[in-house]
Amino acid sequence: MCYSFVLVPDRTRCCLVLGSYGTTISRRKPVMIQHLTMPRGPINLAADLHLPDNADSSAPLPAVVLSTPGSSVKEQIGANYASRLAAHGIAALVLDPAHQGQSEGEPRDLEDPYRRGEDISYAIDVLTTTPGVDPQRIGVLGICAGGGYAVHTARTDHRIKAVGTVVPVNIGNAFRSFSPDGPAAALDALADARTEEARSGEMTRVNWLPDTLEDAAAAGLTGIDTTQAITYYRTERGGNEHSTNRRLLRGDSLLLGYDAFHLADQLMTQPLQVILAGRIGNTGSYDMGMQLWKLAPNPIDLMVIDGAGHYEMYDESAYVDAAVERLTSFYANNL
Repeated sequence: MCYSFVLVPDRTRCCLVLGSYGTTISRRKPVMIQHLTMPRGPINLAADLHLPDNADSSAPLPAVVLSTPGSSVKEQIGANYASRLAAHGIAALVLDPAHQGQSEGEPRDLEDPYRRGEDISYAIDVLTTTPGVDPQRIGVLGICAGGGYAVHTARTDHRIKAVGTVVPVNIGNAFRSFSPDGPAAALDALADARTEEARSGEMTRVNWLPDTLEDAAAAGLTGIDTTQAITYYRTERGGNEHSTNRRLLRGDSLLLGYDAFHLADQLMTQPLQVILAGRIGNTGSYDMGMQLWKLAPNPIDLMVIDGAGHYEMYDESAYVDAAVERLTSFYANNL
């Protein structure tokens, strides 16, 4: 097992780093993107397959399915990591979850943790029959809540040969901890809300995040993680027209009863990489990542990026590049 704490340059020096390596993907090795429509039972999922530019002339590639944070779509955090993995010679598939983004599925905006895991397995179905991809060398990379979904899926889908995670979150644990009166009381309230929905015929949607910094301040949500989440998701920096920032309320009962790490100590035998942000905030990802590291039967590498915050791991080039360099080595050794 390998442990590492990495010091990434501060913001002033980051400018120099970015100047050396380029501030856009075009300065990296070129990649190709194939837009896919993937069957998932009676519906279709929208996905992008990021490939090295020379993929057609190379030997079969290792591949990674990206499981992205709650509320995000394939053009956001997943694309930041997928494009870099492809530049390092790994086929990287990032998808919109069922019911979200450009994928099909009704009702819209549903965050069902069990279906999120199934999405990964359906994506693997596609990769195992994709020309140029080695079906025996498929891994998964989960980011934030997607890290929990990746772990939960890998426990029982052993076509996954290696599990990478970046700032992983067990979303069930997060939702239970965020319930001010406890999860049981939250479930009581959700039961009443669903009864009211049945009577009215209308389903309720709630925000993942305040839509603006002003809305957050009015609600007393001024912590750095909330601020950084909003400035990523709800501005031109990271926003996307297909990311609605809305969550179907009835799905919250599923999230409250979900445990992404259940039986991981017994069933998730694949090699594990954990990458954490060194600045501990209110997302819980540092503690949950450490819990996962201790639970896993086959932990390979733990990396803590000093100075990085949870949401800075989404698109700050110095931090993302450091994570992808480590992930590339992990997948090269374990796929």
